Amino acid sequence: MGIGSSIFLIALGAILAFAVDANLGWLSLNTVGWVLMLAGVVGLIMTAYFWNTRRRTVVAAPRERVVEERVVPAQDDRVVQEYREVRRPGHQV
Repeated sequence: MGIGSSIFLIALGAILAFAVDANLGWLSLNTVGWVLMLAGVVGLIMTAYFWNTRRRTVVAAPRERVVEERVVPAQDDRVVQEYREVRRPGHQV
């Protein structure tokens, strides 16, 4: 039962329990309304429970992190190359 059908049962039960004043003799619409409201509330609670216990996969944009950064001081006018090792999280080498 989904959220929409649970709310529909609650609303229908409330209408039958509180707004309809009919005497059918063998059927109490007041009791039917309360039973429908109870079924709607139980369905709403169960739907919320199952929606919260579902496992959700979150896909995040891959971010790079610096594993090792070596600082090389500049000496005179020479060109110094910097070595930098970058790994993505979860990526095994």
